[in-house]
Amino acid sequence: MNSARLTEIREQIDELDDRIVEILNKRAGLSREVGQIKSESLDVVFKPFREKEVLNRLASISPGILPEDHLRAIYREILSSSRRLQQPQIVAYLGPEGTFTHQAALEYLGQSMDFAPCQTLHDVFLNVASRKADLGVIPLENSLQGSVGQSLDLFLQYNVYIHAELFSRISHALLSRNSDLSTVRTVYSHPQALAQCSGWLRNNVPQAAVIPADSTAAAAMQAEREGQGAAAIGHPRLVERYALKAVALDIQDLPDNWTRFLVIGPTPTVGSSRDKTSLLFTTADRPGALAAILNLLAAQGLNLTKLESRPLKGEKWKYVFFMDVESDLSQEQYESTMHNLTKLCHTMRVLGSYPSGPQLYGNGVPQEQT
Repeated sequence: MNSARLTEIREQIDELDDRIVEILNKRAGLSREVGQIKSESLDVVFKPFREKEVLNRLASISPGILPEDHLRAIYREILSSSRRLQQPQIVAYLGPEGTFTHQAALEYLGQSMDFAPCQTLHDVFLNVASRKADLGVIPLENSLQGSVGQSLDLFLQYNVYIHAELFSRISHALLSRNSDLSTVRTVYSHPQALAQCSGWLRNNVPQAAVIPADSTAAAAMQAEREGQGAAAIGHPRLVERYALKAVALDIQDLPDNWTRFLVIGPTPTVGSSRDKTSLLFTTADRPGALAAILNLLAAQGLNLTKLESRPLKGEKWKYVFFMDVESDLSQEQYESTMHNLTKLCHTMRVLGSYPSGPQLYGNGVPQEQT
C-alpha cells in the first residue's frame, strides 16, 4: 500500500469536509432567513414542489461519480435540516416507532422532523385537523392488498389536505431472539403483513401459531417480551429498536410489494409543478351519472390513476368516490372543467394537488418518478 498517497488523499478529503461544513452552515443561515420571511407572510414550511425541483436540478447537474440515489438521500437530510431551522414541525404517524409508516416518513421527510407516534389512524387525522401536528403520514394503498379503507373514510370525517405522496417498497423480515426456525411457536404481526407472508410461514414455520397485532412494531415488542419461541414479522430495522435478530429477510410471498403513503396537512398546498389531483365526490342517483363525469375528464385528455368507491356512512347503499387525476386541476386552464365537474357531481371536494412521489426502497435511498 502506498501510505504516502493514502495520507495525501485523506488530507484532501479533510480539506473538502471543512469546506462542505462551511458551505452547509452558510446554507443553514440562508434557510433560517427564508424561515423568517415565511413567518412574516404566514407561508408554510414544507414545500414538496420546491423540494422536488431542488432534487431534480441537482441530479441533472451532477457529473455522476456520486450515484444519483446517494445524492438524493443526502439532500433529503439537508432539506429536512433546513425545514427545522425555519420552524420545527411535528409529524403524526401511525405508531409505535419502527412501523413501516414511521420508516417511510423518516426516509421521505428526514431525521430532523419531530415525529409523533399515534395509536390509530383516527388520531393521526385528528392531530393534523386540530393543528396539534403540522403534518401527518398515512398509508393509502398497497400493491398487493389494495386500499386502506380506513384512510379513505377518514378523509370524509376530517378537513385535511394531501400535500405529497411517496411509494415505499415493503420488505418483511422474521424477527426473533433465536435463529433456529424450528423453535418458533408463535408469530405476531399486523394482519396485512401476515397475509403477505402466509405462504412463507406455511413452508418454513408450519408449527407456529399466527396471531395478529395492532402493528408490526407492536408485534416486535411482544416477541421481545415473550422471548424464546416468539417471533414477529416487520421492517428489518426493528432490530435496531428491539432485542431481536433478523432471522430471515424478504419473506413476503411476492417480491414487488409497495405501499403508497400520503403526507397530509391542515391547509391546501400552493405552488407549481403539481402532477396529481385527488378528489372526493358523490353522484346523483340516476343512470349515467358516473359515466358523465368520466366522459368529461376523458374529453379533456385527463388520465385517471385511481377510482374507488366507499360506503357513505349513515346512508345505506350510497357511495362516495375517491379519484386521482394525473394533472394539476387547480391550473387556470382547467377552471371550466372544474366548474362543469362540480355541476355533474352531487357533492365534490378537492383533497389536494401535489407532485408525483418518489419510490423509496426501504433503506433511505429514493428514486424520483419522472
